[in-house]
Amino acid sequence: MTLEVIVFGTLAALAANLPFLSDKLFGVVVRPQGKGFSWRLLEWSLLYLLLGAIAWWLEGRHSPVHPQKWPFYATTLCLFMVFSWPGFVWRYFWRRPGV
Repeated sequence: MTLEVIVFGTLAALAANLPFLSDKLFGVVVRPQGKGFSWRLLEWSLLYLLLGAIAWWLEGRHSPVHPQKWPFYATTLCLFMVFSWPGFVWRYFWRRPGV
């Protein structure tokens, strides 16, 4: 189970940064106009939901899934935000505009 936690944490960090590191939607679909911040935010949100579904599935494999209230989701959303900070900084602060 420890290996699953490490792999899931690494996957979460990569997924949180993917919208900011790639100009393709979900790393696959090329947009001719480029990808603006709204597309990045939408992709980031969908990746958060996908990781939540994966976490729910992993928990269900080992024990009954525990019901969660809003503080759990607020905490995981903030943690996903913290994970995405390096990609956000690279995209909007370190790179020259237009590059």
